[in-house]
Amino acid sequence: MSQITTYDLTSSQLAVIKNTVAKDCNRDEFDLFMETSRSFGLDPFRKQIIPLIFSKDKPDKRRMSIVVSRDGLRVIAQRCQNYRPASEKAEWEFDESLIGPLNPKGIVSCTVYLWQQDNRGEWFRVKGEAEWDEFAPIADEWGENENGKWRPTGRKTLDASGNWVKMPKVMLEKCAEAQALRAGWPDQFSGVYVQEEMDRTAAIDASATEIVEREHEERRMRAIGAASAITVTWGDGWALDNVPVGEFADRAIEFIRENDAATVDKWQQANRVGLQQFWAKSPGDALEVKKEIEAKLAKAAA
Repeated sequence: MSQITTYDLTSSQLAVIKNTVAKDCNRDEFDLFMETSRSFGLDPFRKQIIPLIFSKDKPDKRRMSIVVSRDGLRVIAQRCQNYRPASEKAEWEFDESLIGPLNPKGIVSCTVYLWQQDNRGEWFRVKGEAEWDEFAPIADEWGENENGKWRPTGRKTLDASGNWVKMPKVMLEKCAEAQALRAGWPDQFSGVYVQEEMDRTAAIDASATEIVEREHEERRMRAIGAASAITVTWGDGWALDNVPVGEFADRAIEFIRENDAATVDKWQQANRVGLQQFWAKSPGDALEVKKEIEAKLAKAAA
């Protein structure tokens, strides 16, 4: 297959890449991604090369990492003329005591051997090793403490959004193969990473982003006096009102009893988010409010 270049692509093809594979890229990032694709001779349509955008909504922290798929790595390797793929299965080290939510199969490490030909025409093995603890996307778990602050729980979690939970061996073997390629062919693979090698960084980055967003939300809530309040409307022009959690049930029940079913139903629909927040903060009182709403609507239906 001939190497793809930016100049081989029509404007409509470039638009397709921009709207699919590179949909998160801004203009400069897209230009850099396409130039990198051309430089490596890889095809974005086949997802041989992929742009990953971190901190998309934070301009000061936004960054792009361009990763190559396993197929893309092998395409580059095949052009080296002195490369031969692994002729035997990967070697695995397991420890049953490690089996758990953070390590579904108790994997310790994976070792892959590729083959390289020297200038005398003889073939020798090139080793690539990846350890579970270095590459699995494990990050701190965060949650609300007794004071309602978003803080570490002291536990760790394995990111389940990709395939590390479903196919842990496949994922770690890809990392080991990339390690072997960089070890044996540094000129071609220096600075080239597969997505699986970046998953740990992505998980930690996502966790950090969520932490910052939660902190900012808490500050905004405190600034408007809503950290311990429920924001709702009462039908008077549907203006917003921050009601202290301790007062919300009494005011809600009073409102429900004083208005007809149609108004109560409209109020319930308009305040879905506020009612969900109240349920999370005070489930006992929220249940009483729910019963009042159901009773009002059932009576009207009868």
